[in-house]
Amino acid sequence: MNILQYNRKAWDTAVARGSEWTVPVGEEVIAAARCGEWRIILTPTRPVPRDWFPSDLTGVDVLCLASGGGQQGPVLAAAGATVTVFDNSPAQLAQDRLVAEREGLNLRTVEGDMADLSAFDDATFDLIVHPCSNLFVPDVRPVWREASRVLRPGGAILAGFMNPAFYIFDQGMADQGELKVRHKLPYSDLHSLTPQERQGYMDDMQPLEFGHTLEDQIGGQIDAGLAICGFYEDGWEGMALAEYMPIFIATRGVKCEAVH
Repeated sequence: MNILQYNRKAWDTAVARGSEWTVPVGEEVIAAARCGEWRIILTPTRPVPRDWFPSDLTGVDVLCLASGGGQQGPVLAAAGATVTVFDNSPAQLAQDRLVAEREGLNLRTVEGDMADLSAFDDATFDLIVHPCSNLFVPDVRPVWREASRVLRPGGAILAGFMNPAFYIFDQGMADQGELKVRHKLPYSDLHSLTPQERQGYMDDMQPLEFGHTLEDQIGGQIDAGLAICGFYEDGWEGMALAEYMPIFIATRGVKCEAVH
């Protein structure tokens, strides 16, 4: 099946349903960002450290990668950055345009596949913000290669992603508070679930997910010429596994001057 097309429709549906990851920031958030008081998240709860960003965002070229929804992009634009929001979902991108038009922000939107950034030339951006979204692509390594290509030397990608341990458990049982190991890694909704389980997700228009190994998430960045210079973990209250370990990871990968 065409994962890109299906997940586009699923995220458009999430916007219509008012998912928390699709609700644009309010006027007060933008006003505060214009005064230098701002924060964004890559994972569910923990703000990105401010020292992961340039000290002054004025004129910094930022790509918000698979980051539609009117959340990160408008905040960074209000803080002075020149922002491009790139996302697979037209409805998610519409949320960013809504805030940009409402607040008069320097922000543009581009629709596309996070694993294909051919819309952009090499060395176009100083900073990439990539919240927890690469779980929606079957292969994450092209995402890192393309991100590295469009970054300028010394630029950074700030990325959030799932700890793959999350995907080894039976999700239906985990939703009931019981953890039972069921799946091998890497995980895929396409291949790890029964046809009936997968069809249930699709009947409800839930995005299909993929659990990438740490070798692909972290090693893939290194192989793409990115030096991991920052790392933290995050949880999410209400998830069974979160009672025992953090289930989200964030990294700061800096593009090396030369890739050997």
